[in-house]
Amino acid sequence: MSENKVTLALRVAGGIAFLFGVVTILSGGRALFGDPLARAAAGDAVPFVLWFNFGAGFAYVAAGVGLVLRTAWAVWLAVFIATLTLLVFAAFGVHIWTGGAYEMRTVAAMTLRSLVWVGIAMISFRAGAGNTGPRPA
Repeated sequence: MSENKVTLALRVAGGIAFLFGVVTILSGGRALFGDPLARAAAGDAVPFVLWFNFGAGFAYVAAGVGLVLRTAWAVWLAVFIATLTLLVFAAFGVHIWTGGAYEMRTVAAMTLRSLVWVGIAMISFRAGAGNTGPRPA
């Protein structure tokens, strides 16, 4: 991958991560701390999923900035976020399997989060965000 393509891939992945983080913080904050109507609209939200997503939003923003700046730690943060997201999704699956109340939109949201973060982790790892010199062919 040429250096220009690496830089573009990391900027796009970082931008997506950053925007995804801001939206996650705002929506999670509204569901957790918003007015009673916003909390009621959350329906059968699963608290541990909601809190994880809200907290992860801050990590998304940090990873986004780090990827744009091509820092090595951002690659590992993206891998960590992807791994934790998959683990929380699995725990959410256990919650559903054991008869816990949930919203189908949470299933869709966790699927999207998992796909986005696995994708960002793969792109950033392949591009080698922490590598400041040209990558070997």
